[in-house]
Formats: sequence, structure tokens, C-alpha cells
Amino acid sequence: MKKLIGALVLTLSTVAFAQTAADKAAEATDKAAADTKATADKAAADTKAAGDKAAADTKDAAHKTTKKAKKTAKSASDAMK
Repeated sequence: MKKLIGALVLTLSTVAFAQTAADKAAEATDKAAADTKATADKAAADTKAAGDKAAADTKDAAHKTTKKAKKTAKSASDAMK
């Protein structure tokens, strides 16, 4: 009977240790997945911000070019008068 109780205690300890190891592995996997998602989300946000800035810069440059072209055309028109 003593051997049976001893074996039971050892088995329960081993099962508890294995469960703890499995829980820690699951937590590590979840953390890695969350970190990967956060990194991907940040990269996507940075890419979108860069694209938005480039679009705004392009729009601003086009506006300036149009304004300058109109001014040049007006000057040329005035010079022809």
C-alpha cells in the first residue's frame, strides 16, 4: 500500500509539473502572437502615415505648381497687352 501511495504521489507531482509547463508554453505562445500582432499593426500604421504624408505633400506641390503656372500665364498675358 505504501508503494501504491508513493507512486500516486509521484504521478500527481509529474502531472502537475507537466500541466504547469504546458500552461507556461501556452502563455509564451499567446504573448508571442500578441507581440507579433502589435508589431504588424504598428508597421501598418507607420506605412499608412507615410502614404498619407506623401499624398499630402504631392497635393501641396501640385497646388503650388498650378498657382505658379497661373501667375506665370497672367504675367505673360499682361506682357502681351
